[in-house]
Amino acid sequence: MTSTKPSSTAPKPTESAPAAALHVGTSDPRTLIMNNLRQSGIFVALVVIVALFAFLTDGLSLSPGNITNIVLQYSYILVLAIGMVIVIIGGHIDLSVGSVVALTGAVSAVVVIRQGHPWWLGVLAAIAVGLAVGAWHGFWVAYVGIPAFIVTLAGMLLFRGLTLRVLDNISLSPFPAEYNRIAAGFLNGLIGGDGYDAFTLLIGGIAVAGYVVSCFRTRVARIRYQQPVESFALFVARMALVGAVVMYFAWQLANARGLPIVLIILAVLVLVYGLLTRRTVFGRQVYAIGGNLSAAMLSGVKVRTVNFWIFVNMGFLSAVAGIIFSSRSNGAQPAAGNMFELDAIAAAFIGGAAVTGGVGTVVGAMVGGLIMAVMSNGMQLMGVDQSMQSVVKGLVLLVAVAFDVYNKRRAGANR
Repeated sequence: MTSTKPSSTAPKPTESAPAAALHVGTSDPRTLIMNNLRQSGIFVALVVIVALFAFLTDGLSLSPGNITNIVLQYSYILVLAIGMVIVIIGGHIDLSVGSVVALTGAVSAVVVIRQGHPWWLGVLAAIAVGLAVGAWHGFWVAYVGIPAFIVTLAGMLLFRGLTLRVLDNISLSPFPAEYNRIAAGFLNGLIGGDGYDAFTLLIGGIAVAGYVVSCFRTRVARIRYQQPVESFALFVARMALVGAVVMYFAWQLANARGLPIVLIILAVLVLVYGLLTRRTVFGRQVYAIGGNLSAAMLSGVKVRTVNFWIFVNMGFLSAVAGIIFSSRSNGAQPAAGNMFELDAIAAAFIGGAAVTGGVGTVVGAMVGGLIMAVMSNGMQLMGVDQSMQSVVKGLVLLVAVAFDVYNKRRAGANR
């Protein structure tokens, strides 16, 4: 496995890195795009799809109300995509997440609705069940050695059956208002605003500022070790474009119902798991296992332990998604979560994860999930038949995987 630490022959950091950051780099957009084809292609695709459906729906897809609905309707898929991309990076797959979403939502409904306990106790019960499910899968995959495909396929059947048993084949509703606010509540009017929510705009501004600072620090670090970056003019243009998009998104939310609580939950998860995968030993070990299992074992990585916690984490995020979905639905149904695993897997692959493992990012999975969400929402607004929507989603997934295969062949040919 190739070490990520600078070797003794690596270029030494320069003392004037911040100043150099204003002058060093290439200005050729084509070179930058081709050098980062896997990730840049995802963002280009998202922009194109958003623009296409904005045109086809006469701007309805970008209205404040519809943008809010996209956040509320697809947040649980994005939560699942975070866990799924980590599973895929580790070289595994999880087919059970839809059933686990149903089971955790059912347990929460039984605790809160049927037994009359406080709403927060239902949340804790759902998370406990999710962690137990993840530990169950992790045991069979990591310590018994059964492939994750088989273990989670069995889990898909097992936990769907348990959901039916827990609910006695009937739906339970409604949840109390506090539980319902998890996925359907908004923060509005905290600091005022004339016809809009100023707090939402403030959060958007903080997000943009944090993104700019993070990107500038990354740029300085790369220049310090003489790695290629874009020219400063292009860097500024990219920051301005991202800032404009985020603030437009925040403005639309501010003019609708304010900042969705579920969006805050999702943002926290993205930040935490982005740091977990990029800045921690555990994250590097997951990439190492998925990229080259033999090399990881020879390097001293405790493969069994890492694989176990990969699935425990997936169980936890499935429980979070189950809480969000049951809150959004204001109840629990035996058929909840049907096909959710396929949406999460599609989001991860469209977002740049490699079929063979070792490649993928949390941000990429989020973009992949947004592509699926915008497509589904846009086709619904256009009145496209459900069968045709499935055809389009299947073709998009196929193209995404073909794109991954093309990238690998291209990389191999350039060696």
